[in-house]
Amino acid sequence: MKLALFDLDHTLLPIDSDYSWGVYTTDIGWTDNDEFRRRNDEFYAHYQAGTLDIHDYVRFSTQATRLKGPQEAARAHADFMATRVQPHITPQALDLIRAHAGEQVIIVTATNEFITRPIATALGVRELIAVELERDPLGWITGEIKGTPSFREGKVTRVNQWLADRQLAWDDVEMTFYSDSINDLALLEKATHPVATNPDARLRALATERGWRILDLFT
Repeated sequence: MKLALFDLDHTLLPIDSDYSWGVYTTDIGWTDNDEFRRRNDEFYAHYQAGTLDIHDYVRFSTQATRLKGPQEAARAHADFMATRVQPHITPQALDLIRAHAGEQVIIVTATNEFITRPIATALGVRELIAVELERDPLGWITGEIKGTPSFREGKVTRVNQWLADRQLAWDDVEMTFYSDSINDLALLEKATHPVATNPDARLRALATERGWRILDLFT
């Protein structure tokens, strides 16, 4: 089986959807502008440095959404998709996904499922491995992560589980993985065909050293 795996933020999208959702919720008055942006920027810097505590971040990033409840959150997310995400879905990204027609295409992202499921749908990708969120008895998010987060080495764990659920092993698949981030090194190293896509400086240097394909999708 041929698999085409894609990171999402800065790989298929030229934005970080998680960060952008935080900015959006501040813009519509859900959070204090100065305090939220300060903490959001701190977490984003940790992500870029590879030092992010994903559990702390998800508690922080989902708090305002959780407190607003599912109906208001859904309305806001629809507007977020229309105003902040759709303008950044590029022909280049759609063409890259279409280039893998006939393969099993999966988005594998460290951003949570609430934010990314509608984005995957807009990109025409049905299979999504994202950070899953715990739910309360009424089915609404609690701010905690369910199971292994698809972040750093956790992406390998989650893809391995996806394979096992289909009675497949790594040796049964030919996998291409596109990512921009050094945070995804563990999964890039598992891929048959790793592709450093719009790579950060550390990943670009490593990809150059190892002879991996480098794709600058948005230039």
